[in-house]
Amino acid sequence: METIFVLLPLALLIAAIAVGFFIWAATSGQFDDLETPAVRILFDDEEVAPRAGEPASLRASAGAAASTRRVLR
Repeated sequence: METIFVLLPLALLIAAIAVGFFIWAATSGQFDDLETPAVRILFDDEEVAPRAGEPASLRASAGAAASTRRVLR
């Protein structure tokens, strides 16, 4: 019986925190655009122009890093 006195308030506290996070996400615009992130993978990235005087081996990795940075934003 004593465990109910501990677990019930703990469950209510966790539920209140979850509801609070949901309300925060809804009011801060987290759910405004649900379609664009899903179809973003279907579009090609822009080509990154190579820098002058840069070795060819660095150009490929710089382009990959730049496209990764664009995707992560």
